Amino acid sequence: MGTIIWLSSELMFFAALFAMYFTIRSVDKGQGLHWPMADLDLPLATANTLVLVASSVTCQMGVFAVERGQVGRAGKLLQFWRWGLREWYVLSFIMGLYFVLGQAYEWHDMVVSQDVTLGSSNYGSVFYLTTGFHGLHVTGGLFAFLFLLGRTYVAKRFTREQQISAIVVSYYWHFVDVVWIGLFTTIYLIH
Repeated sequence: MGTIIWLSSELMFFAALFAMYFTIRSVDKGQGLHWPMADLDLPLATANTLVLVASSVTCQMGVFAVERGQVGRAGKLLQFWRWGLREWYVLSFIMGLYFVLGQAYEWHDMVVSQDVTLGSSNYGSVFYLTTGFHGLHVTGGLFAFLFLLGRTYVAKRFTREQQISAIVVSYYWHFVDVVWIGLFTTIYLIH
């Protein structure tokens, strides 16, 4: 219950970021400014989005594995249908890391090639604030994966409380993915 309440507060935080984005966009467009004020890398952002959404699927596969009591794989490494929580969560971690590194690459390109920074324009401010806070949340999720995976190796047996922790991490990860779908649609598609 606490996780649901906390995620609700996070939802309000991101709702405020969306409100900021649309308000500043409206003001800039009302003054005749072109929006967005950067050449966004739609192919990269699309690839990042697809990987992040797929990581939600792999995360959920880990939840299904832990619900049936399977922490580690029951077969060979390439027999993904026999994977346990660890394998699915490691894959989710790798996909999340790919997303964060893809975002960092886009930020670097925007700063170096286009001179779009946090202080260069209203657009730069809202772009970096919204994507930056989301990136911090994804990074937090990556640490949660690492912490949970570490616990599976340290614990002598996997308890019900650890199972619930794995499920709570999945709630957070799904939340971060849904928020990104909203951000991607807003920033890259309807700008």
